[in-house]
Amino acid sequence: MRATTSIIGFTLIPLFYSIAAYSATELWSADGFSNPESALYDSARDIIYVSNVNGAPTDKDGAGHISRMSKDGKVQDLEWVTGLNAPKGLVQHDNKLYVSDIDQLVSIDVESGNVIKSWDAQDAKFLNDLAVDENGNVYVSDMLTDSIYKLEDDTFSLWLQDEALQHPNGLQIDANRLLIAPWGKDLQEDFSTKVLGHLVAVDLSDKSISTVGSGEPVGNLDGLESDGEGNWLVTDWVAGALYRIAPDGNADLLMDLNQGSADLGVINNEDIVLLPMMNDNKVIAITTR
Repeated sequence: MRATTSIIGFTLIPLFYSIAAYSATELWSADGFSNPESALYDSARDIIYVSNVNGAPTDKDGAGHISRMSKDGKVQDLEWVTGLNAPKGLVQHDNKLYVSDIDQLVSIDVESGNVIKSWDAQDAKFLNDLAVDENGNVYVSDMLTDSIYKLEDDTFSLWLQDEALQHPNGLQIDANRLLIAPWGKDLQEDFSTKVLGHLVAVDLSDKSISTVGSGEPVGNLDGLESDGEGNWLVTDWVAGALYRIAPDGNADLLMDLNQGSADLGVINNEDIVLLPMMNDNKVIAITTR
């Protein structure tokens, strides 16, 4: 799935979608990326970071990189940070950008773009999304090993491993629990699952695992973000979809997408959703107003 670099394009596309009780308008589309996996908005700098796998998601080839773009979809620096392998999830705390990179967690200084430090995740195979709590502890999912790793006091180690995590992907801190968007149960060699994933939660104090709502299967879930109104925005990578999931677990399709809709970002005060389209080598922005 290696992508070739192309000239950056920027297109305003005033498309309007109306699905179920929700609607979404596409604001812009930017291309030229290389398997973009995650998009993250930095409100302090009014900028968007995009991780580029640039090849197979488990290749340790040094070809992965991080891009920076403006909030209106103009790419400012396609290869802002280079030399990564297959960077996926992004999360920010203070002036540090944390990136998952196969079996390592990497921290980057957001002012200089320099890599500060990396930590090895013992026995990890496919580190994916990240979340950070109010104390600055970073949680990272490993989809292939049903695991969550945690960086605390400069130590990065296995925090929880359990089949009930259903091949965890997207992560978000929600008060005293870690919300997880899983890929699903019984993962096959082609990355399909016999049972689709649904939101689960892990209590941060005792690590107990519970189902969010009814536990009705939703999809092969990837990105997970709050919509700022008590619901959750979740992507389905395989089907190509954006869902809004209520606290009771009920999922409504917000937007039909191509396969490869990955780890979304949000600009909540403007109701903007940032969608990396991994197979299309582009990032699109929509508004849910």
